[in-house]
Amino acid sequence: MSINLFDLTGKTALITGGVHGLGMAMAKGLGHAGAKIVINDHSSQEAVNNAVAEYKSVGIEAYGYIFDVTDEAAVIEAITKIEAEVGPIDILINNAGIIKRTPIIEMEVADFEAVIKVDLTGPFIVSKNVAKGMIIRGGGKIINMCSMMSELGRDSVSAYASAKGGLKMLTKNMATEWAKFNIQTNGIGPGYFATSQTAPIRVNGHPFNEFIIGRTPAGRWGDPEDLQGAAIFLSSKASDFVNGHIVYVDGGILATIGKPSNEA
Repeated sequence: MSINLFDLTGKTALITGGVHGLGMAMAKGLGHAGAKIVINDHSSQEAVNNAVAEYKSVGIEAYGYIFDVTDEAAVIEAITKIEAEVGPIDILINNAGIIKRTPIIEMEVADFEAVIKVDLTGPFIVSKNVAKGMIIRGGGKIINMCSMMSELGRDSVSAYASAKGGLKMLTKNMATEWAKFNIQTNGIGPGYFATSQTAPIRVNGHPFNEFIIGRTPAGRWGDPEDLQGAAIFLSSKASDFVNGHIVYVDGGILATIGKPSNEA
């Protein structure tokens, strides 16, 4: 009997955020692999409705909910509702996040804490409460959206890098504590991707566009669909003995010390 290790048929996947961009790209990948998709937004019913319609337009069974990942009471209520209305959550992708680009010396404490709360405390809250059901059912998959800023610093993103560095270590600790329950917890660290948010700096001649293309061994920005393979792998039976790793989908940036050269 052959087994499709990457088949997600019958699985329910919660992708926090998931209303656009990289979250939507990963969710579509899981949906096309057979999973039922659940997304959320913290406040915009319109964003949720539009995203659900987009998933359904490409043949994916999708559901949307409003809740704030930093509000534990709201998270518990939403998980209870999702599991009653859609099904037990087999796969969780902690994708919701924010960034504030401010030099350290100018950053207000409240702004620093706001980023930490969404990007690090949020995954802690959601994972903790989804994992309770996974433990009872005998397993599950958790994917935390890390970043190259889990490894590297960069001007003006101190709060974001602090959160993503913390999320890398939280991922390892979740793996350490929950592996015995057949829960695999891993991370994905995207490189620089072509999205609506990066469109203004991807034009030919823009210094940052030239920098990224030159800095990336693949010689291009990532396409959001480039994340789908890693997301499917870490959500599927194929990764049943993979735990506590961060998969960097970055075109090779973290593999090289500097700008690639054509010299031998």
